[in-house]
Amino acid sequence: MTDSSSPHPRRRVILEDDIDGFTPAQLLLLQSPDIDVLGISAVSGNIWRDEVLAHTCRLLELAGHPQIPVLPGPVHPLLNSELATERWEALYGKLVWKGAWTKHWVDGDTVQSAPRYHAHDVVPDLALGNPSVVRACDEPAALFMLRMVRQYPGEVSIIATGPLTNLALAQSLDPAFATLARELVYMGGSLNPRQQRNSISAQQFAREFVNSPRREFNIRWDPEAASIVMRAPWRQITMVPVDPSTATELTPDLLARMSAADTTIGHALRRREPGFPMWDELATAVWLRPDLVTHTETLYVDTSTAFDAGYGDILSWAPGYQPGLGEQAQTVVHAVDVQAFEQLLIDRLTAPQPPAVGLPLPLLPPGEGARRADEGAIAGGLAAPVE
Repeated sequence: MTDSSSPHPRRRVILEDDIDGFTPAQLLLLQSPDIDVLGISAVSGNIWRDEVLAHTCRLLELAGHPQIPVLPGPVHPLLNSELATERWEALYGKLVWKGAWTKHWVDGDTVQSAPRYHAHDVVPDLALGNPSVVRACDEPAALFMLRMVRQYPGEVSIIATGPLTNLALAQSLDPAFATLARELVYMGGSLNPRQQRNSISAQQFAREFVNSPRREFNIRWDPEAASIVMRAPWRQITMVPVDPSTATELTPDLLARMSAADTTIGHALRRREPGFPMWDELATAVWLRPDLVTHTETLYVDTSTAFDAGYGDILSWAPGYQPGLGEQAQTVVHAVDVQAFEQLLIDRLTAPQPPAVGLPLPLLPPGEGARRADEGAIAGGLAAPVE
């Protein structure tokens, strides 16, 4: 954990994620000296849990934070499965993105690549080197979260940028979990997004929400977990859906500015592939800097768990119109100050960092082409979606 002995108490946070590479969302927290990252929990989603653990451990080595615990979550969703998803697709049509269950893109002209399909217990070698110093803890993520919120009641924020399985387990184990936490900020869900960028990548990412505006991968991977978490009595819930992310993109220019520092973080970021909406980074930034948000709305939110065409879709109601069966009011982020958001990324990611540990990273000069940070990817254009 980061040092919290300073005279001004640091904001305590646990990050729940399914990262598949060296991603700026985690670095925003690690590069913020006023933040105490209590731990990072791994959950299956974009890739399988064990692969997420490896990427997280390696990221902490390169970012110079080997002391932060990495906690394993469950391998599978609570109820959903690959077979159930295939059955659903046979009834209702193809999903654009299925995370670890993705075998190939439906559209052959998709410029993004998908991670190589493999069994849940396979961990491909990482392009940035395998972790050699940081190891995942034995303690399950849900138990770690429960321990932290009881150790620091009312002080621990949770940022979830992957499926909500770990949080649902923690809430099921201890119904006081949500009330003991300070707040939940999650990247997930979709209301009525409108594409605001004109790049090929942006247009292709819009394929899903143009046809299914209430569907988003993090929620769709484990709808039952999402519903449990959304109905829990949190003190504060902030939802960062797909909607505001359509105004953001990891362009080559932004990536070059983010990776300009002659640090291990800078050299590692030069291997990122540009072209993605900044889903996870938005959620982290909204928690770090609430002043970035320019438009919010209060809605009561739940997830459809009926195994029909809307399985995993977001349900929402204006106050007073909700069924009143446990739905909780959420602050829904609709828009952010994109210029200020990008500047926050540049400032934090180019700042000095602690010494890296583990295997040395081969250096790249500024401006040398970005590369895929996961060698397990199928040959193609950009990296797989990271929500």
